[in-house]
Amino acid sequence: MPPTTPTMAASPYASRREIFGWAMFDFANQAYTLLIITVVFGELFTTVIVGERNDGYRLANFLWSLALAISYLLVVISAPLCGAIMDYRAEKKRFLLFSYMATVATTAMLYFVEPGYVVLGLLLIVLSNYAYSMGESFIAAFLPELGPPDALGKISGFGWALGYIGGLLAAGFTLIVLGEATADNFERIRWVGPFAAGFFLVAAIPTFLWLKERGVPKPHGVSYRQIAQQRILGTFHELRYFKDLSVFLVSLLFSMAGVYIIIAFAFIYGAQVIGWDESVRNIMFIIVQVTAAAGAIGFGFLQDKLGAKHTYQMTLALWVAAIVAIWATPALTEWLNQQFGWQWQAQHLFLVVGCLAGLSLGSSQSASRALVGVFSPLEKSAEFFGFWGLANKLAGVLGIVMLGVLQTLIGLQASILLCVGLFIAAMLICVGVNERRGREAAVAWKSS
Repeated sequence: MPPTTPTMAASPYASRREIFGWAMFDFANQAYTLLIITVVFGELFTTVIVGERNDGYRLANFLWSLALAISYLLVVISAPLCGAIMDYRAEKKRFLLFSYMATVATTAMLYFVEPGYVVLGLLLIVLSNYAYSMGESFIAAFLPELGPPDALGKISGFGWALGYIGGLLAAGFTLIVLGEATADNFERIRWVGPFAAGFFLVAAIPTFLWLKERGVPKPHGVSYRQIAQQRILGTFHELRYFKDLSVFLVSLLFSMAGVYIIIAFAFIYGAQVIGWDESVRNIMFIIVQVTAAAGAIGFGFLQDKLGAKHTYQMTLALWVAAIVAIWATPALTEWLNQQFGWQWQAQHLFLVVGCLAGLSLGSSQSASRALVGVFSPLEKSAEFFGFWGLANKLAGVLGIVMLGVLQTLIGLQASILLCVGLFIAAMLICVGVNERRGREAAVAWKSS
């Protein structure tokens, strides 16, 4: 049976201004995701800072995957502990501030990573990505407080969409002012770290001005260590009551493993396998951001009509189609040219594939976050989103390590098909989730 002592003060849902402030954190932190992890610095690290070394970039790709895996493993260890403390002390906003400041500082320091400075680059990526990833869990923990369960899809989708708009603006500046990630342009492109840090620093200010801390702190006579230990042990026991959340987190482990592979390697894939020009790479920047924003908004509204579970499974089916298209792009281009006498290049067809990938990216991330929000009681939101962060980042560890090792054996193009198996496994596991029962469990906990 759920406990009967409420820990949250009764309060109305958030105003539009507060929801906008919450969503601005997505707007702000997308500069880090896009410029540092997905596009610019990942390509710069593998092709310039580490370099080719006569191995087809396999060592560089492995080191990149290693840095990301270590940072995600640190999140796996600490996110549930921090979530438990935040719920007990009502300090979600304080922890969010700490992670934000750490992300800004370590990202700005990427300026000092020069060609050959591999260890420094690895260290700063581990630290900055850890701080950024913790902030993802902290900001998500506010979601259940912002609106009723039937509106969380739209709210989550709005946040993701605003994030992709932020990424588009950040990418636009990078393309116009800083240029491409090459050795010849290194003295300009090295500023991508300070720029991403500054963008995050300024754009997240509305979050800290308007987002409210609604929790009611418990007495402070207990240490952080004791709080974390007691709450985590209790939550592991209580997860039996939240059966559908537990099953969904397992599904999420598989789906996010695939998503993190794409986030970390999509533009590296474009550079190494597709061999795109700078102009095509720049167009892909825009395509992915626009389609991801459209996917987040469109599927957010669809989710509130069809249900979060069905929407989530639809996004996974989209991902399967996108991954197969990514893998088949070189061969499909050659076949089309032979059949119809065209002179297409693989990089041009890859832009079409980018639309499908962007749509999948925005919709799947928004749907999964909203579904956790639906299944989370308000008084345990930070703690449950800590477990959401754990599942996400454990997925990142598993997916990126598997891809990193696999690509050293069979190359990057063939390795990308690993994602197909991961997304199909996630779909099959999610069949066991009963959304109605999960909603009722969260409501019963809140009303008890």
